[in-house]
Amino acid sequence: MSRIVACRSCGGSRLEPLLSLGNVPLANSLLTAEALAAPEATYPLELVFCPACTLVQITETVPPEQLFSQYLYFSSFSDTMLRSAETVAGRLVRERGLGASSLVVEAASNDGYLLQFYRRAGVPVLGIEPAANIARMAEAERGIPTLVEFFGQALGERLRGEGRRADVIHANNVLAHVADLNGFVAGFAALVKERGLVVVEAPYVRDMIERCEFDTIYHEHLCYFSLAALERLFERHGLAVVDVEQLPIHGGSLRLFAEPRSAGTPPSARLVALRAAEAEWGVGELSRYADFATRVEQLKESLRALLGRLKGDGRRIAAYGAAAKGATLLNYAHIAGETLDFVVDRSPHKQGHYMPGVRVPIRDPRELVAAMPDYVLLLAWNLADEVMAQQAEYRARGGRFILPVPEPRVV
Repeated sequence: MSRIVACRSCGGSRLEPLLSLGNVPLANSLLTAEALAAPEATYPLELVFCPACTLVQITETVPPEQLFSQYLYFSSFSDTMLRSAETVAGRLVRERGLGASSLVVEAASNDGYLLQFYRRAGVPVLGIEPAANIARMAEAERGIPTLVEFFGQALGERLRGEGRRADVIHANNVLAHVADLNGFVAGFAALVKERGLVVVEAPYVRDMIERCEFDTIYHEHLCYFSLAALERLFERHGLAVVDVEQLPIHGGSLRLFAEPRSAGTPPSARLVALRAAEAEWGVGELSRYADFATRVEQLKESLRALLGRLKGDGRRIAAYGAAAKGATLLNYAHIAGETLDFVVDRSPHKQGHYMPGVRVPIRDPRELVAAMPDYVLLLAWNLADEVMAQQAEYRARGGRFILPVPEPRVV
């Protein structure tokens, strides 16, 4: 572990505290039954704000090799992620005229969930994925050539030297995980063609603050981006953001489109409008973030009170979603086996494990109908529509879901 003393993006030395979630285990470090007898390592989880460039970030850095070299998150288990990937790939193939002589690269390509749609359209692809287990799956199951490496400036320059420059580079939900932000974006600048496009998706800090989405904070997520912070980061490396979209995915995300500054593309109307909206919101003002910690504490107490009332009435409660956000919420709110009978998750790679910290067992979602708990705490609230549609039988039999964010409620 290392603790930052300056902003990860601009190097500014003034970092204003926003929130502390205490000492918690690594959110994706699911436990095996054999590991339950051993103590778990915990690390501070503290959020700060850089007024110089508006970047919101955590103070501690876990070595990426510890977090990502073997990984249990597979993007393809989310129907929402797959639909979004298929849509954007199809659109860019049409708009950019991509074909057999093109190249699409994805940094942190996971199990090939996105690149498979380009490959089906006859566009050559290259995945870059540091988790060897996931890279093997991308190659074996989807035929996606994948480098088992961390992306950054050195790799971007190496690929450029090999003549492999990209027409499109994707980086979905990875920039927040990167300690060396400047090296990562410099890698984009080295790899993208002069008329190429960089497409980055990242959770939007304004949505996190306004909707009290504190559970999206964990040690893998080092940074929480505004448009202003991203534009300043990209400008530093000769890349200009030319368009932006706001997406509902992951509780609210930005999809940025950037090109080499030399391309001279003017900013889109959407980009200009969001810049103005952020300025009006006060993206660079500490006061905009000042009450976040108070609202997070209030949400925790409301959720604990709701669950306590239900348990007091003799109700049985399970949870859905062994994702990182679930680990943050359960550990911060101290919700464990005395409250939850079990957690279910769609990924068979997580089933049979236990949630970090709280040590609640993870089972197959079919267990909801088999065991019929009265309530299910939906830890994967960002996929609420998808999950509740999948669990139509559970709901038809009288089961109810509890959504914890932005305020606890039963649906």
